[in-house]
Amino acid sequence: MMIDVLKKSLFAKNDQAAEENRHLLDHHGVVAVNIMGGAGCGKTTLLECLIPQLQQTLSVGVLEGDLATTKDADRVAALHVPVVQLLTEGGCHLTASLVHQGLRRLPLAELDLVLIENVGNPICPANFDLGEHFRMAVLSVAEGDDKPAKYPLLFKVADVVVITKTDLAGASDFDPARAAGAIRALDGHKGIFLTSRQDRSSMRLLLDWLESRAAPFSVSHCGIRHTSVARLE
Repeated sequence: MMIDVLKKSLFAKNDQAAEENRHLLDHHGVVAVNIMGGAGCGKTTLLECLIPQLQQTLSVGVLEGDLATTKDADRVAALHVPVVQLLTEGGCHLTASLVHQGLRRLPLAELDLVLIENVGNPICPANFDLGEHFRMAVLSVAEGDDKPAKYPLLFKVADVVVITKTDLAGASDFDPARAAGAIRALDGHKGIFLTSRQDRSSMRLLLDWLESRAAPFSVSHCGIRHTSVARLE
């Protein structure tokens, strides 16, 4: 019973912070997308492919979640966008309170879209509301097409699923139809995008999806660019 009480208290505190984040984002007219997936699934590489294209129409900021180091944030900062590194110090997921600190370090008044790269974990992040408007689940071909069935919550709560590294499909037994079937069994209307960094044109439909979610709230701050990396622990 005590464990149940502690869990309820933990989620209640997180949900309150998430609502504060949503209010802050809405106040500034900024759309936030929580990007979740296992370690090595290609979340940072996906950002490197998407952000240069998004910058043509939107002003983008990034919150980069990780256990340690600013390596991924440094990669994103090289794209000339404002980045805040969120270090969990061993925690398996970002929390709404840590995201709130990160949002306060971003120039929200100048942004249209915030991309939140969660910690590389296909389990815990799916349980925590960060105050985002949309959730994106990322699955790489290298991980196997059984992952949607093994980690159903991640793919159920996501608004969209991105399958990455499709150029490796020929070297694996990954079956896109089997993966899509498992995902659609959880939600028959969920969007699924197949992408590869080797084929930038494969990103077009996903870019359209992101732009259509952010564009209605855009306040045209695309001329403002930042390159610094802030670090929060």
